[in-house]
Amino acid sequence: MRKRKVSVSSHKTRRSRVKSPQPATAGQVVRFLGLSLAGGKSDKACLAVMEYYPENQKLFLTRLFEKIKSDEEVSGDLKIHELIQQHAKDLKYLAIDTPWTLPQCLTCQLKCPGFESCSQPHINWMWDHQKKNAALKKPKKLFTPYTQRCIEFYFATELEEKFHLHHAMGANTAPLLARSLFIQKRLDVETIEVYPKLSMWRMGHHLGLMKSTLRDHRAAFGGDESRALFIQALNEKNLTFIYHQDSKSMIENSHAFDAFLCALTAFLKYKNQTVARPKGFPANEGWISFPKEQIEF
Repeated sequence: MRKRKVSVSSHKTRRSRVKSPQPATAGQVVRFLGLSLAGGKSDKACLAVMEYYPENQKLFLTRLFEKIKSDEEVSGDLKIHELIQQHAKDLKYLAIDTPWTLPQCLTCQLKCPGFESCSQPHINWMWDHQKKNAALKKPKKLFTPYTQRCIEFYFATELEEKFHLHHAMGANTAPLLARSLFIQKRLDVETIEVYPKLSMWRMGHHLGLMKSTLRDHRAAFGGDESRALFIQALNEKNLTFIYHQDSKSMIENSHAFDAFLCALTAFLKYKNQTVARPKGFPANEGWISFPKEQIEF
């Protein structure tokens, strides 16, 4: 089957042909970093740098670093750390697409009675959630608070669609969590967690895209078309400036696109357009930043 090509808005030209945004003086720019992290042995990690100029109300994707990998003597982790440090001035948020908080049961210093008898707030919340949703679960499986966090329960049942996140300490995610913690231990920046799939879902609705497009942005077949449609919609509404070469990179590379979604979600958080922690959700549990259903850019 022949793929239908989707063009990116033609007014975005190559960097060599476009006048870059004028450098801002102190206080005139707010910066957001989006990091799509992959395993430490891979070369898939990407970092997006977005800058917002409040005076002109303009948002730019200014830099996109792709395939940040280790070489013989320097690790990809150090390269990521240095890139973040280089862009730390005027930085509001570093947004990461992997967990960066451990399940609380792994850091708890209390004498453990087992989670069947524990009265800690996050355990009580998990039990309440388990009982509330027991009728909907088939087969009925008990939670494991040493691999799961409350936010993973929340995403699976409390939103307009079911979003099944991997457990923070599950086999697929634990190495990424470890890498994220290792990189952050030397940083002094405010970090938020983002789930790009939900960010695209909510922002895509705002842009008027079809549900099928919003579900498939990482698919092996059709994912590039979904990413292209999303970028094209942003361009048509003039919501952010993206260089043509960066648009092309994000269409071809889902990790680069996810880094962009992380940075864009961080911007929405800055503009108070992300969902606040709900009442009753444990205060000391990790939260994921995601856009409101009705966004005001």
